[in-house]
Amino acid sequence: MCGIFGVINFDGQPVDKEKVLSARDILAHRGPDDSGIYYSQCHPESFGKLRASSVEGQSSVALAHRRLSIIDLSPAAHQ
Repeated sequence: MCGIFGVINFDGQPVDKEKVLSARDILAHRGPDDSGIYYSQCHPESFGKLRASSVEGQSSVALAHRRLSIIDLSPAAHQ
């Protein structure tokens, strides 16, 4: 089993990166073999079409995951 967590602040406020990290790590029992976090910016004028931005430190979107390796335990399975 794997685990996924996400948050979107539609008001454009930055996500709390410590809370995202904590939520991802709470899912460790779902996938102890690998993990990752993706941050991006959500622009209020583009609701319905999330658009990535490279605004440093101002991420209003976060996706986190935990992965359970069943078949391929090597780092090559990290996709």
